[in-house]
Amino acid sequence: MTLLAPEDVQAIALSLKVAATATAVDLPVAFGCAYVLARYRFPGRALLDAATHLPLVLPPVATGYILLILLGGRGLIGQPLAALGIVFAFRWTGAALAAAVMAFPLMVRPIRLSIEAIDREVGEAARTLGAGPMARLLRITVPLAAPGLAAGAVLGFAKALGEFGATITFVAAIPGETRTLPSAIYQATQTPGADTQAIVLCLIAAAIAVAAVLASDTVSRRIARRREHG
Repeated sequence: MTLLAPEDVQAIALSLKVAATATAVDLPVAFGCAYVLARYRFPGRALLDAATHLPLVLPPVATGYILLILLGGRGLIGQPLAALGIVFAFRWTGAALAAAVMAFPLMVRPIRLSIEAIDREVGEAARTLGAGPMARLLRITVPLAAPGLAAGAVLGFAKALGEFGATITFVAAIPGETRTLPSAIYQATQTPGADTQAIVLCLIAAAIAVAAVLASDTVSRRIARRREHG
């Protein structure tokens, strides 16, 4: 008797795909949002900050339902997108989108803190030496904020990997298409005699999350060593 059925292996692979896609899409947007919140004061800044953290305080099911209303086949945004052949609801891309929305605030926070910790005088010194805004961003802000970027990426990946409520509301749990690892765990807990399967899936989810944290720690140490020797 095998511990994992083929559909469970498929769910694990899909979860990794969804989490990686969500993290890759989120990271540049999270950096941009964190940079704006950390460096600028403007009317509506508090509203942007609140909107950024909204997925943290809303029930995940509510977030998924909002996505369904907006991006479903008959949604305000989903209907015109569907006419262009772009569909999110009940597709793996929708699972990635839901995971990205839920992971976004967890990615913004550490990146913002890293940017706020950068001495503004460093950027001012570079500006007086003739460095333009883009050069200062790419050569100063991004390298110095790298630990925050790494931490944000790991937090976002872990959250996307474990996202359940918003995902199942927006895209359901269709085998081979949107049935992710959390959905597989939930279904196993609801199936009589599938306790071993649920435990194995939980252990796999924990192992993936721990591996991501260890990878982030390794990257952070290498960045710190480069700075020390730089």
